[in-house]
Formats: sequence, structure tokens, C-alpha cells
Amino acid sequence: MFQEWQRSRAAKRVKPGDGRVLKRFRWWQLLGRALFYLRLSHDDGHRTVYAVDLRHWGNQSGGEVKAHLYLDDRHHAESKIPAAFPVQGGTVEVAMSAVGVKRCHYVTAGGAEHQLSPDPKSAEGRRARLDSEHPALSRSIGSFSVILLIIGVVLLLLQIAGPISQIPPIAERIGTFESPLHLPLWLNIALGAGTAVASMERALRLRYSWLLDGVGN
Repeated sequence: MFQEWQRSRAAKRVKPGDGRVLKRFRWWQLLGRALFYLRLSHDDGHRTVYAVDLRHWGNQSGGEVKAHLYLDDRHHAESKIPAAFPVQGGTVEVAMSAVGVKRCHYVTAGGAEHQLSPDPKSAEGRRARLDSEHPALSRSIGSFSVILLIIGVVLLLLQIAGPISQIPPIAERIGTFESPLHLPLWLNIALGAGTAVASMERALRLRYSWLLDGVGN
């Protein structure tokens, strides 16, 4: 029910496109642009190609990032994030976190979900190629990212547990808490940078967890 309400609300934000041609992905756009494709086949063999173009900073309007939908290389629609574009047989849903794309999926009328394919030249496409060509290395990198984020969550919980335990009603009931870990400044900075990189690595694979990726972002 809640998801349906979210999709209905997002669909109302969709505006028609202006028909401009989709620009090719350039190498210097690696840090600021994401481009995904959805290829759908018709019964007569004709293929329709949708593209979702996201500029992390370049297309902000009033502090809000927009998603642009192209149909066969022509600008078809645009919407503020999170977006829900009606397409053939379903909806393309797009959402972003503070560090990158967290969702760009085709949801069919029957409820099946399929992640769109990233442009091979984009950062997401390069990460997907690493996963395809070197799966063992890719899994190791992914696992290391999760470990770093778990460490970050644990440290954050330890840091906020102390001040919360000082609140009089809580202190009277369970007592106060002092973190057993006292890390040097350089290590705190290193772990903070590590968790940020880990979140960005997961964003390149469109992996997102409100607990792991949402805590520090």
C-alpha cells in the first residue's frame, strides 16, 4: 500500500520532454553523470530503447536533482528524484542517495523488477564490467565494503549510546554507558573516509541499505 502511494506520488512529478537528442557519455563525466538503458522488445520484433540520464550536480534545479527519460535517443520525460516514469509494460523507478544512484529499476505491471543496464563508459558500467570479468575480485571488494560499513555503524552506535544514556530517565532505569573504544583522531578520520568510499562503491552497483549506507549519508 505504501509503495503504491509512493509510486503514484512520484508519477505526478513527471513532465513531458522537449525531444532533444541524448548526448553520448564522455569520460570526464565519470564523477557527475550516470546513464542507464532499458531495451524492450515488441511482439512484432521491434525494439524500444529507453535511457535514464542522471547528472548528480549538473542538472540541479533549486537544490533538487532531476532524472531525464529518453525514448529511442529523444528526450521523452523528466522528473524530480525520486522518479517513476510510465513506460511500456510497467514503470522505471529512479532514486538517489547522498553518494550516488541507489535505484534505477524497471518494475513490470506484474511486480517483477529488473535493474537497468549502465552505459559501459560510466562509472557504474565500469564497475559492472569488473564484476563480469573478475567476479572473485568483485566479490572481495563488495565484502570489504560491507565490513567497513558495519564497523562504521558499530562505532556510531557506541558514540551515541553514551550521550543518550546520560538522559536522566534513561540513566535512572539502566544506568550510564561509556564507550570502551577511544580511537585516535587519525583512525577516526581514516575510518570515516573508508566508509564513505565503501558507500560509493556500493552505489556503483546500486546496492543500498538504510542501515549500512544511510547512517553516514
